[in-house]
Order: sequence, then structure tokens, then C-alpha cells
Amino acid sequence: MRERTDMPDCVVVENREAVRIVRMNRPDKLNALNTELTQGLLDALVAADADEAVHAVVLAGEGRGFCAGADLAEFKDLTPEHQHRVLARADLTCRLQSKLQEMRKPVVSAVQGVAVGGGAGLAISCDMMVAGADLKFGYPELKHDIVPALVMTGLQRQLGRKAAFEMISLGRLVGAEEAQALGLANRVVAADVVIDAALEIAGQWAKANPMAMAAAKSLFYRVADLPFDAAMAAGRDVNALMRGFRGPAK
Repeated sequence: MRERTDMPDCVVVENREAVRIVRMNRPDKLNALNTELTQGLLDALVAADADEAVHAVVLAGEGRGFCAGADLAEFKDLTPEHQHRVLARADLTCRLQSKLQEMRKPVVSAVQGVAVGGGAGLAISCDMMVAGADLKFGYPELKHDIVPALVMTGLQRQLGRKAAFEMISLGRLVGAEEAQALGLANRVVAADVVIDAALEIAGQWAKANPMAMAAAKSLFYRVADLPFDAAMAAGRDVNALMRGFRGPAK
């Protein structure tokens, strides 16, 4: 077990052999996403993706909740009079949400307690999600006169239009069993073993050929946005390339 020390205090990074755990570390704020934490998470994911010793990533939160979404305390400075700050903050959030699927390494979220707003967006942007039985998941932004603008795309692609609109327009929080039934969570486990369950998944990923895993993940998201014929052509190309992923015959 090795911990990295070149990250800000709000992000804790730990290696378990070929698996890297990235933890949000603002437990007193339920890991609410301020600029420092958002940038720290992005930097940690970029570093994990570039590290050849890392084959899979677990994203988690310290304390009793995964992530309470955006830190509203920062909103006082994100006003029309400071449009450059508003745009910079929105761009940073977009890059973080996108990075999880753009990475070559697969990522599983270990989600216990609260995961709302931007925190819910982070949880489902990962390739898989393990939910603790105490999960409270949803998008309550409209109740705070905020539009869930930057998490809407990911939610709609995962749920479809009707279910996604219900979730964002009513602001209702769902529990772990419902999240699994909706296809948002892959596993539901006791809250105190969420990390263990996520590590088990990541450990299985880590045993795969890294080149093959990276190609599979890239193709998976690529074909989701292509017409059928184009998707099959993309699959054909990867099928031809994959023969080079195997090591020499023994």
C-alpha cells in the first residue's frame, strides 16, 4: 500500500497494487465540490491515467457521504459580474465529468451516503458504480433555484428522457435498491463494505491486458454515439487491432 503526497489535502490517493483509490477528502462538507477539490480530482485522474503501473481506479469519498454536489459557498463569487469565473468553473466541472469516460483506465465509484447534484453526476460518470445501502442519490438543484445543467447529459444518456426528466424536475432522492433497478448502480452492498466491493471489481479489471481494456473502454463509449453501421465498422477495426494485444505464445 502506497500513498501519494503530491496532491492537495482535499484529495487522498492510495495505491493497492495495480489499483489506485482516489478519495475526496472534505468530510466536514460532505465532500462538496469547491474549485480546489474539483481541480484536485481532475489532476488525480489525469495522473492515474498516465501511470502505467495503474490498471484501474476506485473513486470514493471520505466520511459519511460520497459527495454533496457543488459547494454553494462559492456561488457568491460566481455571478454575472464575474463571468470569466463562472465560465472557468463550468469548464473545470465539464472536464472532470468528461475525464472519467475519456480515461484509458476503467473507474468504479464507491458511493455511500449522500450523492447528489454534481456528486451524483460523478458517481454515474464512472464506468461502474457500487452503492451502499444507505445511498441517497438525486438531483435536487431546482429546489435551490439552480439548473442541473452540467450533469444533465450524463443522466439522460444513462436513464433515457422520461426517467431522467422525472429525476431532475421533481428532485426526488432515490435509495440504493431503486438506483440499481434504474440501472444506475451495478451493486448494492452494506455501507461499510462499499470500498471493498469496489476494490474487488477494480482488482478483476487490473488482471486484464491494459491495452485490451483501454481499447474496449474506448470502443464502448464510441459506439454508443454512432449509427449501427458505423459502430459495427468501428468494432471491426478494433477486432483487427486486438490481435496485437496478446503476448507471444507460450
